[in-house]
Amino acid sequence: MASSEELALDLDELKHLQIIAKRPRVVSLISNEIRNMEKLATDAASASTLQPPVTTTSVPSPKSTAPNVVPNPVLNYVPLGSFSWDQDSDQVKIYIPLEGVEQEKLEAEFKPSSFDIKFHDIQGKNYRCAIPKLHKEIVPEKCKVVVKPKRVIVTLAKSSKGNWLDLHFKEDKLKPNLDKERDPMAGIMDLMKNMYEEGDEDMKRTIAKAWTDARSGKASDTL
Repeated sequence: MASSEELALDLDELKHLQIIAKRPRVVSLISNEIRNMEKLATDAASASTLQPPVTTTSVPSPKSTAPNVVPNPVLNYVPLGSFSWDQDSDQVKIYIPLEGVEQEKLEAEFKPSSFDIKFHDIQGKNYRCAIPKLHKEIVPEKCKVVVKPKRVIVTLAKSSKGNWLDLHFKEDKLKPNLDKERDPMAGIMDLMKNMYEEGDEDMKRTIAKAWTDARSGKASDTL
């Protein structure tokens, strides 16, 4: 889809053509296209305004599988959203920068499509690192958490060999409606063709000049 700036330039050019048009049918065609372009500009502005901010979504606390940690529903956790990761064909390694972690005070749960790791009592705070839906499936029994002095390493065993494009699963968006997402310039070119066929000699000369300038990359300010 064209940017807001491109839509504004297209609208200016159409309005200029509307002023110099003489035949009622040509004026009507231009007016309809202007309304369509204004609607596209309004939709583009609304879409950019309504974009939701990216936030870290917490997931419901899973049932504890660690025998030495007693689940407490009133515990508050600080989400850990800052970490790095790398991979090979068999596994993914996630590096979490966190000091003071004790192996016996962490709680880890791995599922085929997710993981949830909680770190308890680190300088009076509890931390949590979780991905509710991974890019691809893992083998839970082969996953592990290793505590280092200044970081924690989470190893995810891939269920099938291959490269991951991301840690998070991303759904394919529905294909947009072609009428709504059509190229505005294509509509303008079609309109200019109709205007050329329906217009008088002055209009045909104006359209021919505009067409020539567009093909040569010149600005159309002199129309």
